[in-house]
Amino acid sequence: MPEEIYRKDLTGARLEEVDLSGSWWRNVYLRDVVMRGIWFQHVDIDGAIDGLTINGVDVGPLIEAELDRRDPDRVLVRAETVDDFRAGWAMTERRWAATMAHARSLPDGLLHERVRDEWSFVETLRHLVFATDAWVLRVLLGDPAPYHPLGLPFTEMEEEVPGLVTDPGVRPSLDEIAEVRESRFAVVRQVLADLTPERLDSTTTPVTEPGYPTSEPYAVRRALGAILTEEWLHREYAERDLAVLEQRSAG
Repeated sequence: MPEEIYRKDLTGARLEEVDLSGSWWRNVYLRDVVMRGIWFQHVDIDGAIDGLTINGVDVGPLIEAELDRRDPDRVLVRAETVDDFRAGWAMTERRWAATMAHARSLPDGLLHERVRDEWSFVETLRHLVFATDAWVLRVLLGDPAPYHPLGLPFTEMEEEVPGLVTDPGVRPSLDEIAEVRESRFAVVRQVLADLTPERLDSTTTPVTEPGYPTSEPYAVRRALGAILTEEWLHREYAERDLAVLEQRSAG
C-alpha cells in the first residue's frame, strides 16, 4: 500500500533516491528547500509561489505575468486603493454570477460530488460563507461570533471556535447556500461603499472574545485582501472541478 504522510513535520528531512511518482500532495509547505538532480515529468503544481528558482531562473515573476496575460481580471485581486477594492469586488460578483450559471447547468447531485477529494461545489460556497463571516463580519465589523451554521471552516482547523456550530455533512441545496452567499455579498458591498482611504490604511479594533481569526488588530487592507483572494482562488478551483463534473454528466 502507498505510504500516507498526514500532518507530519518533516522539516529538515533528507530525501535521496526516492520515487514519488503518482504521489498526491495537498497543503504542503515548502520553504528554503533545495532540490538537486530532480526529474520533473508531467508534474502539475498549483499554489502560492514566492521565490522559486528552477535551473537558475526565478520563475515566479514569469508565472505571474503569464497568468495575468491569460486573465487580465486577475490584477484586480491585488487591490491597493479604495477604488481598486471596489473594482475587485465588482469583478468578483460578476465572475461568480457566471460560475453559478455554469453550476446550475449541471444536475444538482453533481454539485455535491468531490473531484480528487477536493471540496464539492456546494462545500466551496459554504467555505466562502465562513471566510466572509471571519474576515468581514468578525474582523472588520466586530461581530465576535458571526458564523452562519452553513459555513464551512477550512479542513485544517483543529481548535474549537466559540460560536461556530457547523455540520460538515449537511447538504444544503444550491439555492439555500446561494441565498446565504448573497446576504454576505451585500455586506461586503456596503463595507466597500463606506470605505475611505483613511479606513483602508488603518487597523481594526481587536475583537476581545475568542474566535477565528484570533483576537488581535489586523490591517484593514489585509482583511479585505484576504476575502478578495479567497473568492478568486476558490472560484478558479470551482470552475476547474465543474469542468470535470460536466464531463461526468456528458459521459
